[in-house]
Amino acid sequence: MTTRTDFTDDEWNRIRRAPFVAGMAISLADPGGPIEMSKETIATIKSATNPPSREQLIAEVALDVQAMSQQHQNPLSDFKLNKGSSPGEQVLTELKAASELVSAKATAPESAAFNQWLLATAQAAAEAAKDGGFMGFGAKQVSDGEQAMLDQVRSTLGI
Repeated sequence: MTTRTDFTDDEWNRIRRAPFVAGMAISLADPGGPIEMSKETIATIKSATNPPSREQLIAEVALDVQAMSQQHQNPLSDFKLNKGSSPGEQVLTELKAASELVSAKATAPESAAFNQWLLATAQAAAEAAKDGGFMGFGAKQVSDGEQAMLDQVRSTLGI
């Protein structure tokens, strides 16, 4: 059973922010207006604080995220996008790094569950708001850009 104590502070920060980076990937893939962004953020927070599995590691990450939320702290505060490469590439690189950290120290089932959680968080963000159309008619639940990013997240995480 893998726990918080198996990771350094820097590693833990990367693991803890990974669900939010997964949600950010969707927002960057197809930027919408403030309402869409708010819906995606809320969906990301819900997924990050209520993971679909109960592995010890994932539960500890979710509890840590909940504590940060209650203290009005931002889990992404130490993650900055650089101007050198595309934001999409940067978030995928960050997700891969978090996945590799967990894979190196956790059991195979914990690692698989962690990656599934990240994908589920990205999926929740993608499904949070409809995109396009006119007054709700013809809108898509997941835009083409969001679907392309979901596919890249899935590939990055080896799912």
